[in-house]
Amino acid sequence: MKLLNGQELAEYVKERQAHQVRGLRQAHEVFPKLAIIVTADNPVTDIYVRLKKQYGADILIDVDIHKVDQADARDLIKKLNDDSDVHGIIVQLPLDNPEETDQIINLVAPDKDVDGLGEKPDFEPATPLAIMWLLAGYNIDLAGKEVLIIGRGKLVGAPLKKLLIDSGIEPKIASRQTADLKAESLPADVIITATGVPGLIKPDMLKPGVVLIDAGTASEGGKTLGDVAPEVYEECDNITVTPAKGGVGPLTVCALFDNVIRSAQRVAEKAENNN
Repeated sequence: MKLLNGQELAEYVKERQAHQVRGLRQAHEVFPKLAIIVTADNPVTDIYVRLKKQYGADILIDVDIHKVDQADARDLIKKLNDDSDVHGIIVQLPLDNPEETDQIINLVAPDKDVDGLGEKPDFEPATPLAIMWLLAGYNIDLAGKEVLIIGRGKLVGAPLKKLLIDSGIEPKIASRQTADLKAESLPADVIITATGVPGLIKPDMLKPGVVLIDAGTASEGGKTLGDVAPEVYEECDNITVTPAKGGVGPLTVCALFDNVIRSAQRVAEKAENNN
């Protein structure tokens, strides 16, 4: 079994980002800042928000966490859109009332939509970008391969499909509505799963040599679990797979902060051009 270690790649990216942030702070007096809006109490959400806060501190990006009632989110987004010191805004999902997700996300200014989830963001969504980095980092060429995305959600499945199509790859899509998931997964050369259904992917659904990327997260009994069942790691010796921990997640955080840095760089370039 070969593991796709996202944590290892993330260390290289993080070092480069810390250098970029120092340059912005010292040469341009631009201090990159990310604002995270949280409306729901959710153990998985809390873990990710803490990770982002810590990562920001490590590379000298300020991370402000705004815990608000969903009813107040709109006014807060408007205020943050107008704040020139804020370079990126995230509305942490899921919302307390998920029915309002699209309306609220689309209020974030495109040039600050560092999660890339609005209608016309200036940035690529973080998790799909992280998946592409992971594949590239391990020299996994998708040309001529059968690629299957399991899950068509707003955070991963849908934007990943677009990224792949833009790069010339036409993936197959499966979801919870797929009648026979095993029939779809067995022929696949590369499977990217992001459903949030713990243990969905079993050993008998995978062919030898498959590349399996788990971008699903769920909380069960206080633990964060992925879509890939533990038996896969125990029984499948001849596959390439993300580890149960340290696969896509670390690179997702990297990709998000890459977008924040790019936003801050634009501000620095604009100020320089105006001088």
